[in-house]
Amino acid sequence: MVATLRQRINDALTGLGDFGLLAMEAMRSLRYQRPSWLDFVRQLHFVGVKSQSVVLTTGAATGMVLCAQTFFQFHKVKMDTATGAVVSVGMCSELGPVLAALMLTARVGAAMAAELGTMKVTEQIDALRTLATHPIDYLVVPRFLACVVAAPLLTAEAIVVGILASQLVGVNLLGIEGTYYRANMIRYTAPSDVVTGLIKALIFGAIIALVACYKGLNCRQGAEGVGRATTEAVVAASISILVSNFFLTLFLTRLFKGI
Repeated sequence: MVATLRQRINDALTGLGDFGLLAMEAMRSLRYQRPSWLDFVRQLHFVGVKSQSVVLTTGAATGMVLCAQTFFQFHKVKMDTATGAVVSVGMCSELGPVLAALMLTARVGAAMAAELGTMKVTEQIDALRTLATHPIDYLVVPRFLACVVAAPLLTAEAIVVGILASQLVGVNLLGIEGTYYRANMIRYTAPSDVVTGLIKALIFGAIIALVACYKGLNCRQGAEGVGRATTEAVVAASISILVSNFFLTLFLTRLFKGI
């Protein structure tokens, strides 16, 4: 029992070290090597354009649900018009970046891990090395850049759509006065809330790409290994996003608002 626990701890620490080395190597490649812009544009289309429908649907649904639940509670104390402010701040700083990142993890992270895992199993990555092509430069960096660029843009779209959907529900369905709804939203939503959400989205995009590429490149042999690597990538990236969101919230709130 003790030996098994010790082995698991050693494996976890070894994996964390390997992940750190992968991240450092990707940063070094970005600094000293020129990335393939064709691969970057292809990955940007896959990560950004093809993920819009999922992210926008999630943003709209989240905005409507948050508006309805906030209104039901605020209506008890006659604060109906404050609903818009709560929805706006929540979507900008928390729900927008987190839910968009989780949707990207489910769609993009799983696909990246499965693709790289299949290449590892079929020895295509070894073939790249024999052709003097570094797998980090050719496979990881374009995906990393695409996620870092696309995640804030998708998050901004999710925030805008979520706020518009919440206004549609609040004003037209729940009967909130539209002028006061928008006035309180603008009054209590600071620019730092938007910046906080975009910074979080950028970091979450980096986490998704690095975790998915790490799991794919370290995939075990066989179809079972590819499936396990895909599942581990989604789970690890999702947990990393949720945990890092807490610390980012504390740090960015203290940085921008001095709390």
